[in-house]
Amino acid sequence: MSALKIIAAAWLVILTALPARAIDIKEVTSPAGFTAWLVEDHSIPFAALELRFRGGTSLDMPEKRGAVNLMTGLLEEGAGDLLAQDYARALESLAASFRFDSDRDTVSISARFLSENRDEAVELLRQTLQEPRFDQDALDRVRAQVLAGLRSNETDPEEIAGKVFAAKTYGDHPYGTPEEGTITSVTELTRQDIFDAYEAVFAKDRVYVSAVGDITAAELGALMDVLLDALPDQGGALPGPVAPSFAEGIDVVDFDTPQSVAIFGQPGIERDDPDFFAAYVLNQIIGGGSFDSRLMHEVRKERGLTYGIYSYLLPRDLAAVYLGSFASDNGKMAEAVDVVQNEWARIATQGVTAEELQDAKTYLTGAYPLRFDGNGRIASILVGMQMDDLPREYIDTRNDKINAITLEEANRVAARLYDPSRLQFVIVGRPEGLQATQ
Repeated sequence: MSALKIIAAAWLVILTALPARAIDIKEVTSPAGFTAWLVEDHSIPFAALELRFRGGTSLDMPEKRGAVNLMTGLLEEGAGDLLAQDYARALESLAASFRFDSDRDTVSISARFLSENRDEAVELLRQTLQEPRFDQDALDRVRAQVLAGLRSNETDPEEIAGKVFAAKTYGDHPYGTPEEGTITSVTELTRQDIFDAYEAVFAKDRVYVSAVGDITAAELGALMDVLLDALPDQGGALPGPVAPSFAEGIDVVDFDTPQSVAIFGQPGIERDDPDFFAAYVLNQIIGGGSFDSRLMHEVRKERGLTYGIYSYLLPRDLAAVYLGSFASDNGKMAEAVDVVQNEWARIATQGVTAEELQDAKTYLTGAYPLRFDGNGRIASILVGMQMDDLPREYIDTRNDKINAITLEEANRVAARLYDPSRLQFVIVGRPEGLQATQ
């Protein structure tokens, strides 16, 4: 899994600050008992619907890695009586859009439709959820696309680094293998394996729903029952949590490239930990991606060792980790690693300054409103909040919690969180003057 995909998954669960406008979130219960969060906005005859099923690619059986990913890619390849081309024409005629995606913890369906075509769009989505075709020709075509991506990944230093890092960190847990599967596992998947993956994912016991736009509570309730009531009560067994394995040191993967890629990480912090807010602010200070972060200043501005470096907290469902990444010329990688290690130790022992803390608070509380820029984005945020077990009023109180973090609290959490003795690096390339220590 690439670092960019990891960041995208992380941003969906790490929410910050207040939206620019008040958002009235209603909890809706359907006649059949499904619940959803709804934000009504009748100013435009358009609505966004978000469905998310917990489990994701982690539901793959050990010998069937990549099945959930491939199954998700096949959902738009026909349903009910509609073959792939007919399905695409039907969706286009409705001026609607469906997006299907999977990651390690979820399978998500994002639907956008006009109010005048809602019933027809919902019926097409119902067929997709309840009557997928998974035709063999479509399976072969989408499988070929997945395999082409996997072969490309074999020559991508960033993908190689992520694969090695995951294997070292999670072992034989589903998190430790590529969510797209391997060339061998994907090649061997059968049509029955795709149906098995479908049955493992789509069930009533793991679904979360949100809607934003021109739809009422009664209409949303009826819609949920149409889409979900025929699904089985329970899906496949969810894997248990995993304790990530981290050890101080460096693992070098030899790869012929002028620029090495590094992924580094250590144990993280759970989303429901009382110290999570402080940890999130601390990460903004050390490596949150802005040009004012410590790592960007020391590694790029002061020494010119990289074009960009960042770190991020990633509290997944089954493990919480703290990761970062950068690339550097082979001749500069050793120095860049040394700087990162020193900065990790410095924040652990010396903490942060009052000015750094205030600047991070200002940035985080000011940046969040920009994320509430459309019905689809809001629907995605709301369903993520549900999965994180956050209350509906969280959006209204988020700024206050960030601003309440004191310097004393931040530095206490820095001493607790940052652990140079477990800061692990995987470097892909041919870095000069840098020897593997693991």
